[in-house]
Amino acid sequence: MNSSFNKFQSIVFCRFNCLLLAGFLSFTVCQGQQNRGARGLVSFGAASGLAEDTLYLDINQDIAVQLLPFDEIVKVAVAHSPFIKYQNEVVNGLDAAHSVAKVQILQNLSGFANYSTGDQSIIGTSNRIQGQDVLGQVANGYRVGVDLRLPIYELFGRKHQIRIAQSNYKAAVLQKETIELQLRRDLIAVYQDMITAQQLLKIRLMDEQASLTALRVAEAELQKGTVTADAVSVITSRYVQAKTSSEQSKGDFLKNVHYFEALTGSPIQRLKRNN
Repeated sequence: MNSSFNKFQSIVFCRFNCLLLAGFLSFTVCQGQQNRGARGLVSFGAASGLAEDTLYLDINQDIAVQLLPFDEIVKVAVAHSPFIKYQNEVVNGLDAAHSVAKVQILQNLSGFANYSTGDQSIIGTSNRIQGQDVLGQVANGYRVGVDLRLPIYELFGRKHQIRIAQSNYKAAVLQKETIELQLRRDLIAVYQDMITAQQLLKIRLMDEQASLTALRVAEAELQKGTVTADAVSVITSRYVQAKTSSEQSKGDFLKNVHYFEALTGSPIQRLKRNN
């Protein structure tokens, strides 16, 4: 029993290595081809659990080659980021406040104009009403003038008020640049994680395929009666482990893709190169 099992393990192990080598060579050749067809595309829609969320990416081709150059992706992220949009509005508001502070002194300056009509007469009478003389005067013509009131604050405090407004505006601009820098750092981290997750996924998919082939060989040998069910169980367990590992890698890759989409504010399809 043990001798048969050990012999079978040796046969399967040898065949497994041959299949693994063949799969690796096939994978390398496939990677160099431009048109691989649907077999080179992996769908992640079912893994995400979201309706109408089918993502097709060529696993055999590096994600960095499929997407736009990184600097262009950063520009897209800056243009769509709600944090950047909010900071832009803050900058615009403080810029307006700075402009208002420079011209606010004009609120102390006012002008007036009026026009009146009459008979240009002065009427005087000796009649008195309660001891007062009655005097009336009405004249034709325009009247214009300027009223200027200059508080002491405008002489000593206005320049400081303008400086405060200018400093707030500059601080908002620097805060915007800080947010852009942080966004770029986050993009670099997620971008690299996505590339690493893709490479791990390629390796584990290859391992899964080789394990599946070994399982098919073991099932065929079992039908012939050359191996025992225990031996097939070992190969099956090995395939389950490989399958579990590939599904975990697929989920990690999908998660990083969606993180990347959230940071850029655009679906991955819009970030792909136009071939």
